[in-house]
Amino acid sequence: MMRRLNVALLAIAVALPAAAADYRSVDVPAAILYDAPSQKAKKLYLIRAQTPVEVVVRLEGWAKVRDAEGTLAWIEAAQLAERRTLIVTEAGAELRASDKADAPVLARFDKWVVLEHVAAAAPGWVQVRHRDGVSGMVRATQVWGL
Repeated sequence: MMRRLNVALLAIAVALPAAAADYRSVDVPAAILYDAPSQKAKKLYLIRAQTPVEVVVRLEGWAKVRDAEGTLAWIEAAQLAERRTLIVTEAGAELRASDKADAPVLARFDKWVVLEHVAAAAPGWVQVRHRDGVSGMVRATQVWGL
């Protein structure tokens, strides 16, 4: 009996796809976030262009998103782009020339600076580009949006 239960649970686990986080970035100069999926709902706050958000739910032209601080709100789906951006969550985050802790530091970023996600790198690192053109590696623990 236990064997059948284990086989059934294994089959269910294999059949269900792994839930991957769906990150997008705001694609308008400033977007209004609402407490419900309607322009008549309560306006909560504005979010600026290129800010990354995690899409949690999609519903008829709307997306429920989570921001870097964990706040959940609704945004019009048309205001989101597939372009991946990351946001610095640690003041003084260092952009390095390579994915080594002793690699030369190319730049330091304040908290809340937006970076373009270029590619995944070695475990614990991510390749990014700043809007000024400088690119390199940052520790994955210093950014949000992965």
